[in-house]
Amino acid sequence: MGRGKIDIKKIVNPTNRQVTYSKRRLGIMKKAMELTVLCDAQVSLIMFSSSGKLADYCSPSTEIKDIFERYQQVTCIDIWDPQYQRMQNTLKNLREINHNLQKEIRQRKGENLEGLDVKALRGLEQKLEESIKLVRQRKYHVIATQTDTYKKKLRSTTEIYAALLHELKLEDDNQRSSFVAEDLSGVYDCAISMANQQHSEPIVQKVVYESHHLRFP
Repeated sequence: MGRGKIDIKKIVNPTNRQVTYSKRRLGIMKKAMELTVLCDAQVSLIMFSSSGKLADYCSPSTEIKDIFERYQQVTCIDIWDPQYQRMQNTLKNLREINHNLQKEIRQRKGENLEGLDVKALRGLEQKLEESIKLVRQRKYHVIATQTDTYKKKLRSTTEIYAALLHELKLEDDNQRSSFVAEDLSGVYDCAISMANQQHSEPIVQKVVYESHHLRFP
């Protein structure tokens, strides 16, 4: 029993479409290799899947670019001409843009103004004023940013200076307290010494006085 007829139309399901593409890609690659071996044909095959993945084959006896050149010779169709024209048009547009930019730069520098009428000169003047305005705004922004930075640095330096002064004051107070304690200790010792001396002097005087009144038999 033969296989049923398959309708040739786009497969809606993406998974089924990818599976079918993979199977048929392998089949057509096999056919291309068979043509190369069996028939000594020069075959070039290029395919892109719906996801953009490349699959290609070329007979070992040639290269893809040689196949393209032979195709151009046989068909008299320059397959590179449209691409070359697009490249030429792109290059022309870029050159024109570069020329206009160079011209505008020179005019903004005050050069090549002879061919400009009043309307063009007013337009150029307006552009220059807008440029000056933008430059001035940027200048003020930079100045404000630098000022804020300097203020932060000054604030930090002031705080460090205040902390150092506070630390030095604490050290000075501690040293003064130590000196006062030492002075009080010296005064206390001196007072004790004087008190002891005053206490002993009457006793000595009494002994001396009594010794003068001693009478020997």
